[in-house]
Amino acid sequence: MTTDVPAVVAHLGEDFLAQVYGRTYRHFPGDPNRFAGLLDWDDLNALLTHHRLEPPRLRLSAGGETLPQHAYSVPVTTRRSTVWHRLKPAELHRHLADGATLVLDAVDELHPAVGHLAQELERHLRTGIQVNAYASWTPEEGFGVHWDDHDVLVLQLDGAKRWRIYGPTRQAPLHRDTDVPEPPPNEPLVELVLHTGDMLYLPRGWWHAVAASEGVHSLHLTCGMQTTTGADLLQWLSEDLSRETTVRSDLPRFGTEAEKADFVRSLGDLVVKEFEDGTLLDRFLAMRDATDRARLVPSLPYAEGVPPDPALSVHLVTARARLRCDGEGNAVLTAGGEEWTFSPQAAPLLSLLVDGGRHRLDALARAAGLRVGQVAHLVSELVDGEVAAVGRAG
Repeated sequence: MTTDVPAVVAHLGEDFLAQVYGRTYRHFPGDPNRFAGLLDWDDLNALLTHHRLEPPRLRLSAGGETLPQHAYSVPVTTRRSTVWHRLKPAELHRHLADGATLVLDAVDELHPAVGHLAQELERHLRTGIQVNAYASWTPEEGFGVHWDDHDVLVLQLDGAKRWRIYGPTRQAPLHRDTDVPEPPPNEPLVELVLHTGDMLYLPRGWWHAVAASEGVHSLHLTCGMQTTTGADLLQWLSEDLSRETTVRSDLPRFGTEAEKADFVRSLGDLVVKEFEDGTLLDRFLAMRDATDRARLVPSLPYAEGVPPDPALSVHLVTARARLRCDGEGNAVLTAGGEEWTFSPQAAPLLSLLVDGGRHRLDALARAAGLRVGQVAHLVSELVDGEVAAVGRAG
């Protein structure tokens, strides 16, 4: 059985974006088989076996402290004098049995099914997603009572874990902030247990503590969501306004009071003009989507370009590509910080790619009324731009 990733996203509900996202927590009880095929213990063992994972990518945490790497691994020096650390399974087991939590960061970059989940969430939430895996065996809290500087969606893959949620003490705290949140109250706002198949959404800044205190081991994924704040908008606007001479000019440090006042007034007028433009926020968000980081997916063995093979499949490796028509009716695709302009005839196949999924070259050709060779040439441009990948249709 494989996880129906779109169904996982759909289970958030129609009201999630408007009423929950960034506002309050929500518990999503689920069927124990909801995440079957996503990531299991055998998958985790395989990742630990076949990858050289160094801290902080892989780490053990207990009582809010990270255990030293030498506690569960041994350095290995290769014949070329490079050093890597090999896990010692017995020591790893011992520390986990004594209460440590195993953390594997960015597992979406290591496991295809989790990567697919992350990309679907990125498409739905229009923000970057990083998925970390957490495994625990005892009531010992790996991180204590803490808050995160990003929203999270938790998927309980196996076992059970108790969550004590205290709520926020500072609205929308940042990683680099002017102040730190006040400590949480002694008693939690809510206490709940996530069982296999459950999900939990928690906004940033919400204090919480987590423990595998139900007498069973726990394996869960935490999908961390990149924040996009007013500070990001102001930073982008300051860079965008560099097109204006006043913004590029030196401050009148040694000018008269009148010259200083005129300079500040000129800057203020520019900023006010931008904020009075009703399209400002949409322009900023379009820029964020257009520059969204593409995922690393090579297209080997097709290093010399995409051949006109009808059975090859193609997919975009960024979930937030944007497609529009310019004044002449051409199809303009922005993705991964790049922009391409194609003929109007290419719009139907580009629309299929932007909507997600893998598509055979012959299917894209039929959708656009083009020859397979023409589609292969178009796709080659996107592969060279690192926003698309091709492979054998599976």
